[in-house]
Amino acid sequence: MDSQTQMKKIVADAAIQEVKSHMILGLGSGSTAALMIKSLADNIRSGKLQNIRGVATSFQSEVLALQLDIPLIDLASVSQIDLAIDGADEVDPRFQLIKGGGACHVREKLVASKANKLLIVVDETKLVQNLNRSFPLPVEVLPNAWKQVQESISKMNGISTLRMATKKAGPIVTDQGNLILDVLFNDGIKNPKEIEMTINNIPGVLENGLFVDLTDKVLVGKIENNIPVVFSPSKVG
Repeated sequence: MDSQTQMKKIVADAAIQEVKSHMILGLGSGSTAALMIKSLADNIRSGKLQNIRGVATSFQSEVLALQLDIPLIDLASVSQIDLAIDGADEVDPRFQLIKGGGACHVREKLVASKANKLLIVVDETKLVQNLNRSFPLPVEVLPNAWKQVQESISKMNGISTLRMATKKAGPIVTDQGNLILDVLFNDGIKNPKEIEMTINNIPGVLENGLFVDLTDKVLVGKIENNIPVVFSPSKVG
């Protein structure tokens, strides 16, 4: 197991310590969240956790949960979620996030916004001082609007590219049947709340990957003296 996988595994296991029996859980997407879902299944099988129901944030997490016999309920059928556990592509000191590297950020944001608590699990490579300096901001757009949205983002000094698939011809298609524009701004994103609102007001945009003022706690895995450890940074501001 390489060092990054070790970091992801230890932080995924630590996240399960936040889970209590009888909870409705938001099940995140991505590699770290997948390890968390596997750890959750182990705790359910052992009897440590009982009467857990999950709300999936993507087809990926839905399929994995079903394979591991974790009971699932639909997002529309719940008024609130006790705890959502998810990963992130970037986390800044104020706990603002960029998500959507796996093109799942629309359902992830729906689950996060309905959760009483959002717990983010990452390895230390995902911690940044400023968002969007290197990782692009995913923007989900209607298929026939991507060019128009791209032009609008260009006027905001953003450079956007249509995300292409790697094992099929053509672009990535999201769970909702839409396309993804990956956006880099000239000097990163200094005001996430403003950028989130401005982009979402562009006609043809469904949602973007900025998660603003949603995160309650972050768990970070890192390697210290060749040993994987977990820490929880304090929120700045």
